[in-house]
Amino acid sequence: MDGLIINILEQGFIFAIMAIGVYITYRILDFPDLSVDGTFALGAAVTAAALIKGVNPYISLLLAFISGMMAGGVTGILHVKLKITNLLSGILVMIGLYSINLRIMGKANIPLFSQNTIFSNDISPVIIIALFAILVKIALDLFLKTKLGFILRATGDNPQMVTSLGVDIGTIKILGLMISNGLVAVSGSMMAQYQKFSDVGMGTGIIVMGLASVILGEAIFKKASWWVPTTTAILGSILYKGSISFALKLGLPPTDLKLVTCIIVIFALALNGRKFNLNFKMLKRVNLGGVPIAPNK
Repeated sequence: MDGLIINILEQGFIFAIMAIGVYITYRILDFPDLSVDGTFALGAAVTAAALIKGVNPYISLLLAFISGMMAGGVTGILHVKLKITNLLSGILVMIGLYSINLRIMGKANIPLFSQNTIFSNDISPVIIIALFAILVKIALDLFLKTKLGFILRATGDNPQMVTSLGVDIGTIKILGLMISNGLVAVSGSMMAQYQKFSDVGMGTGIIVMGLASVILGEAIFKKASWWVPTTTAILGSILYKGSISFALKLGLPPTDLKLVTCIIVIFALALNGRKFNLNFKMLKRVNLGGVPIAPNK
């Protein structure tokens, strides 16, 4: 059981970085960015190619972040400059990145079992991953409190006000997409180093996982006003991975995981539309079989 919990935390924190990136586009910019499916695999592809050439694994994280920002910038340019719809812009970049990732790796998958990674030391992987996730959260929280961060948040909430301030909304959108996809690529880089291989198809369904994490975290912790939104994204990611692990523990085949993900998203969306208070004292009575039973005092 301890091994299962640690595995949930490790993967949960890795995908939490991706969920924070999705939070930027989904919640802050109100931009359905499907290009994250491609940028997640892009981060893994760049990292694999770099590690094979002997690049420091931490430098490979930086390279993944830069490559993800470039891909996010392309999505933003397609939408802002070429006036392509946000949904189609993400789809086009996602499709294009598939071929680009194949070119970067040279083949469909690259094993990294003999390469040094950020986990090639005596420190527990869960500690390293958790530290990275917390650092990303803190950095984003601090950024959102700056003047540029406030403008980024206002772009999704009140674009007319941003325009009245003389700020180019298109430029801010491109910046937000670059940061978002950069974080998603870092998550893909860490996942490649964690599982010791990179595959061109490893980003499939990442956008759904990110949305599930963000929505699930908000649905459960939205009444706790002291939670920072980036924190709920991290907790939602851990809850999501825990739900998937629980489904596998029940004996469901791995082929049903997509269905489980779909159910989790539906549950989170339904829960998000209801009043949900995280208060364990809210249950005054329990009704079993039509007979009200008062709780033990």
